Amino acid sequence: MAQIRVAVAGAAGRMGQTVCRAVDGAADMQLTGRADPALDTPLAAVLPEADVLVDFTVPSSAVANAREAIAARVHVVIGTTGFDPAELGDLSGAGANVFVAPNFAIGAVLMMQFATQAARHMAKAEIIELHHDAKVDAPSGTAARTARLMAEASSTGVTPPIHSVRLPGLVAHQEVILGDVGQTLTIRHDSTDRESFMPGVLLAIRKVGALPQSPVVGLEKLLD
Repeated sequence: MAQIRVAVAGAAGRMGQTVCRAVDGAADMQLTGRADPALDTPLAAVLPEADVLVDFTVPSSAVANAREAIAARVHVVIGTTGFDPAELGDLSGAGANVFVAPNFAIGAVLMMQFATQAARHMAKAEIIELHHDAKVDAPSGTAARTARLMAEASSTGVTPPIHSVRLPGLVAHQEVILGDVGQTLTIRHDSTDRESFMPGVLLAIRKVGALPQSPVVGLEKLLD
């Protein structure tokens, strides 16, 4: 079986290092490059040997990285948050695909789906998202997407307020609190280790090349 050749942008970061270990441990993948300014390795140096680029960098570079990869006919899996995927434009027919996920944890995807379903039946909601103090964007991409999905599902169309917490000791956590007459409903997801994201990342690497359109946003689009 041919292996998927994978390069990682942001390879020196905490998520990037975790992705590199996960790819190294996957029997059907080969880690072919680690791009990061901290490693003195530019993106252009790792693209020629890659089938898929995984991007966990910063919002200001994610779109440019994706465009550079697409120009090299390399598929892209983006875990970077804090930018609008609409900036990528319609990439159908570009020769390579882009997949974007605000969160790669399966439990987080379910949390968003449950919250969206609940928003159809409860009067109001608020979102509290909690992350480590080195996270550069607020609100998180997961919280922003949850709020958007809930607003689209509710009868009022009102976007739930988001409260962001940044503290050492946290990884990635989100709580959706819904309220109605005489009752509340709380839906919470906690990632206590970055390993929680890796099954979703590996799934995206395996499926990005066969996407029917590009870009695609949301891990739920890849779940059977």
